Amino acid sequence: MTDVTVVGGGIIGLSVAWRLVQRGLTVTVLDSGGDEGAWYAAAGMLAPAGETAFGQEPLQELLLESARRWPAFAAELSLEAGYDLRFDTTGAVDVALTGDDLAEARRLWAYRELRDLKVRPLPPSELRELEPALSPRVRGGAFLADDWQVDPRRVVAALRAVLGDAVTTSRVTSLPEGVTVVAAGLGTAALTGLPVRPVKGLVLRLRGEPGVLRHVVNGYVDGRHVYLVPRSDGEVVVGATQEERADFTVTAGSVLELLRSATDLVPELAEFELTETVVRHRPSTPDNAPVLGPLGAGVVVAAGHHRNGVLLTPVTADLIADLVVGRVDPLLAAFSPGRFA
Repeated sequence: MTDVTVVGGGIIGLSVAWRLVQRGLTVTVLDSGGDEGAWYAAAGMLAPAGETAFGQEPLQELLLESARRWPAFAAELSLEAGYDLRFDTTGAVDVALTGDDLAEARRLWAYRELRDLKVRPLPPSELRELEPALSPRVRGGAFLADDWQVDPRRVVAALRAVLGDAVTTSRVTSLPEGVTVVAAGLGTAALTGLPVRPVKGLVLRLRGEPGVLRHVVNGYVDGRHVYLVPRSDGEVVVGATQEERADFTVTAGSVLELLRSATDLVPELAEFELTETVVRHRPSTPDNAPVLGPLGAGVVVAAGHHRNGVLLTPVTADLIADLVVGRVDPLLAAFSPGRFA
């Protein structure tokens, strides 16, 4: 007998299900069984400072709260599943290639410092002490101590392991009977009527000598943005494009754009092997903030996380699981499905 059905077995749906089980409920997760979700392409940047933008104060509060919960979430899941999630708190660096890039970055750093986010501007010499592989053309940057990373593929594998037989392969075309959490990513639109749209993103994976990069790098490169996420085994995740499209085509131009930006910042990456190109679609809403909360009798929605699904996983799982058992957190107020009614 199932107390709650969770529709969607991505990183959000599985995390909600895990927290519901911990609250004593019997849960069934209905999932397509594939790796179609945005989590599969995600680099796993946990960047409350890097993702803070002008005019998104409620979302920023949610990002910060989720970032605070990540260390305990990762430790607990890693222990229960017996998986190394590659949760890494080394920090990140913002890097600006040109004077114009530096001016743009400084505007964001000033705003983030006003929000009490840890941003330490650095001249090029100190920046290259942190990251010796950076191009000598780099004009400046900043160290972001509280921007971390995790491997989303390992997190999903760990969640699938701890949930075991609770995860069932099934394509859902209508809402099930009973209490239901809809965490179906892009499928949420068809199930609920909410305005969740696809935003296409291409991500590359390179592989080379471990240790070339020590931190996550957020790059501003001739007006373009690129991120580089190094793993301990020599993999470097490079991303990401952002297009309002629903196709899965990997174009030569998109790959060239990412590789040009990446190698402008770190020339040594040109010697790395290109091991993977992957396209997935971010489930996004009109205001690019998630939809979290009740939608009619017995239905709760947790979807539309746009670029921040991995970062927002712990807080989403806690808030939605609490909501199902009758505890309403004030943090949910700004993200109600009702704002799109």
